Amino acid sequence: MILETEDLRVAYGPIEAVKGLSLKLDEGQLVTIVGANGAGKSTTIRALSGEIRPASGEIRFRGRAISRMAPHEIARLGIVQCPEGRRVFAGLTVLENLNMGAYGRGRLPGLAQGLDHVFNMFPRLGERRGQLAGTLSGGEQQMLAIGRALMARPQVLLLDEPSLGLAPIVVQTVFAAIREINRAGTAVLLVEQNAFLALRTATYGYVLEAGRVVLEGRAEDLAKDDQMMRAYLG
Repeated sequence: MILETEDLRVAYGPIEAVKGLSLKLDEGQLVTIVGANGAGKSTTIRALSGEIRPASGEIRFRGRAISRMAPHEIARLGIVQCPEGRRVFAGLTVLENLNMGAYGRGRLPGLAQGLDHVFNMFPRLGERRGQLAGTLSGGEQQMLAIGRALMARPQVLLLDEPSLGLAPIVVQTVFAAIREINRAGTAVLLVEQNAFLALRTATYGYVLEAGRVVLEGRAEDLAKDDQMMRAYLG
């Protein structure tokens, strides 16, 4: 098991946003967490990346407890977050943003190969490598955010709402890239508001409601469960 949580609880002051979450992500697996707004999906991702410290429970990476580690330490282990809202460095160029993704790795010989890989996956970024990230379209910024995460050579890629605010044709491009990343061997944990798309993409799914897992199972089975989709996902 590459990443797992056990009875994870995360709170914002007196408000408990994640309530006893236990999930597992195996080597090379693509798992999704779906649920309505406010279900605790993004909070889970932020806890896994070290951005928020859990109130209690355990997070383990390859059996090692990481719940109290700093975000940069978690990233160096190989758990890399692509955040909701993209959060690119608007005043830096595309190339500078990508280089920032590799910062924690130091000046490694594989930097050029990493850039080639990103530009092959997202040719538009190669065409705009000298352009300021803040001038890119929303779809291009999402591609850049994913590319920046890939430059860190993740073993686990945490994706938070990658389709948010994007046109349908761009969403198709982004999700084709996510599938390609996973097929290449990177384990992916996908948080996504578009439950239908997420469950078509993943192999296993967790449904969150008010911070708790109310259903889990094979993604294709969850996607076929009309009662579940109406009850928990609208």
